[in-house]
Amino acid sequence: MSIPALSPADLQSILQFTIGIARNAGKLILEGSEAIQSASSKVSDVGEKKNSVDLVTEFDVRVEELVKKEIGIKYPKFKLYDIVSLVSTYITDGGSSIGEESYSAGSRPPLTDEPTFCVDPIDGTTNFVHGFPFVCISLGLIYKRRPVLGVIYNPFLDHLGSYLTRGINSKPSRLPLSSPPKPLPSISQALLAVEWGSDRTQNTMSTKAGSFHRLAGDPAQGVLGGKMAHSLRSMGSAALNFAMVAQGGLTYTGAIGPAVYVAKLTLVCREIGCWPWDVCAGIVIAQEAGGVTVGSHGHFTSTVSSKAFGDVTEDVLTGRKYVVIRAIGDTPTERGSDAQKRIIEEFYATVEEAEPN
Repeated sequence: MSIPALSPADLQSILQFTIGIARNAGKLILEGSEAIQSASSKVSDVGEKKNSVDLVTEFDVRVEELVKKEIGIKYPKFKLYDIVSLVSTYITDGGSSIGEESYSAGSRPPLTDEPTFCVDPIDGTTNFVHGFPFVCISLGLIYKRRPVLGVIYNPFLDHLGSYLTRGINSKPSRLPLSSPPKPLPSISQALLAVEWGSDRTQNTMSTKAGSFHRLAGDPAQGVLGGKMAHSLRSMGSAALNFAMVAQGGLTYTGAIGPAVYVAKLTLVCREIGCWPWDVCAGIVIAQEAGGVTVGSHGHFTSTVSSKAFGDVTEDVLTGRKYVVIRAIGDTPTERGSDAQKRIIEEFYATVEEAEPN
């Protein structure tokens, strides 16, 4: 099968199409939220994805089917990576399928150069069930094994990225919202995004709690290795965390577990245990706003001094460990790109890296 060649004009067309899907899906997400909150008969058999923190509802499936249908009509030869059916498959007949357990064990079909949509129909499903308005659809496009396009839409707040828009008729604001980007001397002046995730086993919880303790703790008050960051935030959505970093509101987000959407924080975000569909769109949005995404500590160490730094390869995208840091402004003594590397190194020196289940 020949691989479609995508020009910049093609990508612009796909972007507009994807925004349309996101808007349509947003209406369905709002319908689902209203039905759940009112205990309507529209919702049946609300189940669990993995445990009480990672719920899935029939609206996951309904949104996914809407996305599949629209992509299948417009781009029938594109592939699809999705969360609900947990497959990587052609929308039309053929292709391969893979479940979450085998995927996490490394038994997954490799990405190809073909255009592949990477979709999380409802990111933030626990928020969705509880009526907490930080929920989004995350739609990314992978081409030649790299994320190239991302759309994240939170219908509750009517926020859409990679530009930040509020409302259908709003004039979009280019990210980051702070222009030029603000400098960042250290983690002590950062607002960080972290997530507890769905893995609540003793080892994982202890590792995360210890890391969060050091990031937030005051070394002058006895917290060994404490960085006393301005604060930690947990939005319950990896995609929205990434988007907040892109906006500049968060310094970074990190994954000791899971994390795009568009908002404003001085931040770094860390996610562990996320899947490609959780982060693909957010990675693109963060990159377009001058942010940088890296994988595990080992990946960061091996690439920090090379041209490969910040290149989101297939290994990074599927590696389930991510740190994304916002754009940082230059100072008279340090380039912003060097500051990003320094802050990531400080972050990794502070946290303990957990293995995702």
